[in-house]
Amino acid sequence: MPSFEASQVNQLAEAAKQELRKRMRALRTAHPAEALRIRSRALVARAQALESFVQARSVALFFPMEERKEVDLRELDAEARRQGKRVYYPFLEARGAGLSSGLRLCRSLDELADRGQRFHEPPVDAPEAMRGDVELVFVPALAVAPSGHRLGYGAGFYDSLLPDVCPPGRAVAVAFDFQLLVELPTLPHDVACDLVLTDARSFSAEKA
Repeated sequence: MPSFEASQVNQLAEAAKQELRKRMRALRTAHPAEALRIRSRALVARAQALESFVQARSVALFFPMEERKEVDLRELDAEARRQGKRVYYPFLEARGAGLSSGLRLCRSLDELADRGQRFHEPPVDAPEAMRGDVELVFVPALAVAPSGHRLGYGAGFYDSLLPDVCPPGRAVAVAFDFQLLVELPTLPHDVACDLVLTDARSFSAEKA
């Protein structure tokens, strides 16, 4: 159990994250859609040039929540399939008394649909990835730091999912370059990614 002092620190970090989420969502929303499409295409070009993408036989992507103006990786999906890679997408479903997250193989973007979790998921009968099946996982972010830590929407979805596939898989935090910050408030359960990718740069995370 964390000490009272550690508990206070965690509460302050969570409050800081909540405030930062508001600011970063507003910042992304303020950018014109066409400008973000241009940035997404530049980011996809950088993703294609990553050695880890070139060598990967399997990747996990995410379908953009367009109303939130997320990075659009659909062109990367097309390139991955052109190169014969297996492509996975995340899912979230009820299991027992709770929710379970994971990745499922997706044969086509046409298979993805909103299944009640606010993002597009593969069919429930699609093959689920086991550890070792996915070599590279692209992870969306509201903000990202050079440490590889990212700011999500607060549900802890990827913090739960990533330990199930990484390692041996590697995680890539994806964001527009204006979402790259010097540092982010973090909590003990926050999972850092291995690489940081924006429309202007890509680099290995500076993990402590």
